[in-house]
Amino acid sequence: MKTRNLPSARTLGPVSDLERHLPPDWWQSLFNSLYIKTDGDVVENDANTTQDVDLLIGAAGLEPNDTILDLCCGQGRHLLELARRGFKNLTGVDRSRYLIRLARTRARNAPLNVTFREGDSRKVRLRATTYRCVTIMGNSFGYFDREEDDVAILETAKRALVSRGTLVMDVTDGAWTREHFEPRSWEWIDEDHFVCRERSLAGDERRLISREVVVHAERGVLADQFYSERLYAREEITGLLEKIGFEQVRLHAEPESRSTRSQDLGMMARRLFITAVAPEKKTPRRGVVPFPAVTVLLGDPRLPDSVKLNGKFNPEDIDTVKRLKDALAELTDYSFQYLDNHASLFSDMRASPPEFVLNLCDEGYNNDAFLELHVPAMLDILNVAYSGAEAASLASCYDKALVRAVAAALDIPVPAETYWDPGDQAANLPSVFPAIIKPNFGDSSIGITTNAVIHTPEEAIDYINWLRDTLPGRPLLVQEFLPGTEYSVGLVGNPDLGFHVLPPLQVDFSRLDDGLAPILGYESKWDPESPYWTQIRYEEAELDDERRRAMVDHSMTLFERLGCRDYARFDFRADAAGEIKFLEVNPNPGWSWDAKMNLMAGFEGLRYADLLRLIIEAAQARVAAARNGRH
Repeated sequence: MKTRNLPSARTLGPVSDLERHLPPDWWQSLFNSLYIKTDGDVVENDANTTQDVDLLIGAAGLEPNDTILDLCCGQGRHLLELARRGFKNLTGVDRSRYLIRLARTRARNAPLNVTFREGDSRKVRLRATTYRCVTIMGNSFGYFDREEDDVAILETAKRALVSRGTLVMDVTDGAWTREHFEPRSWEWIDEDHFVCRERSLAGDERRLISREVVVHAERGVLADQFYSERLYAREEITGLLEKIGFEQVRLHAEPESRSTRSQDLGMMARRLFITAVAPEKKTPRRGVVPFPAVTVLLGDPRLPDSVKLNGKFNPEDIDTVKRLKDALAELTDYSFQYLDNHASLFSDMRASPPEFVLNLCDEGYNNDAFLELHVPAMLDILNVAYSGAEAASLASCYDKALVRAVAAALDIPVPAETYWDPGDQAANLPSVFPAIIKPNFGDSSIGITTNAVIHTPEEAIDYINWLRDTLPGRPLLVQEFLPGTEYSVGLVGNPDLGFHVLPPLQVDFSRLDDGLAPILGYESKWDPESPYWTQIRYEEAELDDERRRAMVDHSMTLFERLGCRDYARFDFRADAAGEIKFLEVNPNPGWSWDAKMNLMAGFEGLRYADLLRLIIEAAQARVAAARNGRH
């Protein structure tokens, strides 16, 4: 005989006004495992999904190579069905972390190549003018208190669609539902669970408010939850789409919802299947330059520079600046002046504020890497527009442990890691070897040499002691060493205005001398005599579509969350099992002719001047949009 447990949740009992008890953001917590159980008869019904996708393909005229975005995708059932049918370029976005994780698990187990992202569809940052088709399926529309929030989702769809792309919506028939909803119902979900439902119209009769009390036969009440949906009649949803700018709004055959329990269909009982065409999007004319006069900020060659070999500007650095100036001279749409005297940098710009600054001073103010963020801060104080990241973003990205924590919170795979504070009396040694030890703060691979990869506790202690002497007071990271291929993803652009994704790069360590750790350490960037400089090769990455898309999506997500602007580089590396994990982000990454960003640009046939133009155009478009109130 089973022992009866106490109820695990409280119920409000009889409620006279459902609307008064409706939480404003009910949708943030409702879509969980209990939702899958209570609504599974409809939303986990293969017959419904198959029918919906048949309608989708026919109504939108989809082809397997089309790029498709599903907003409010839930557990991804429509995209997974499209993938089973051979569709390749599929992305889903949903606010529910539980449903996105479920979708990813199902895609991985199938296996099916679909990208799923967690995000609020009202404001999720997506590549503009990217998708041939955007869908809002399964009655996932109208959840918010304000109609303006529904408009925001449709604006997201319009922005994401290519010129004349197709929006597909599958929403409840508001007029029919307003007249035919069931005020009360109850049903058994399975042998142990049943659900009681109440429904009533909101005071303005524009939303249907619902209440569900989910009960376990022995454990009692599991949930007493409220939710709502705005009721759009055919003419209302058509008018809304046309008001936003969509054209050729059409209603198609109504989907027939089925239930495996043959009981309460709720909001899925009668649905509208709608297509609309996005407006024509004009391509900006090349030659219209918002800020033709560009001031270029650089490091100061007169000052010491502790990052560079021998602590000063070398002939290679002087040549790098010359190549930069030669390339910029090819951009005849612009005129360039150069500022590199840091002693008078602030006073020079205050006396004659530049129209626009191309900030290439990644050495930092006075060639101090810790003062890199002071340069954009100075420009902000002077109210001067500039390219690249703001001070706050540079500060965040300089902290490798912080960046790793942000990535991990976004479910982006990262290597195992221990943070070691210089105040610790004893090192936190890795439990698994090999490992790599590096400074938590820093760029240009300072503090990372071939000895950074350690295989024994003794090697770890030796390298920590060396770093203590070399970089006193600097926190360290003891990180799982990833022996697989190293990759980089380069993005040029901004979330609201679209990205140019450079072809990903991979590092070839195969020519490296035996005994040298396969890493991109300090020697590979600053010492022309080192085998790391001469023997490492960079080539276009050999990746399948799924892994490439995953790295690009992770990069775009981090670009936004970390406040990057205009261009950034994201580095990844595979572990022994082949899983690709995120290493670090580089806002304002190396801009030189032989840096990774330009190498990636070369993979698609772009010249150095072309890359510099892309960066300038991305930055100036962002500034112009912000000044016009469109950011």
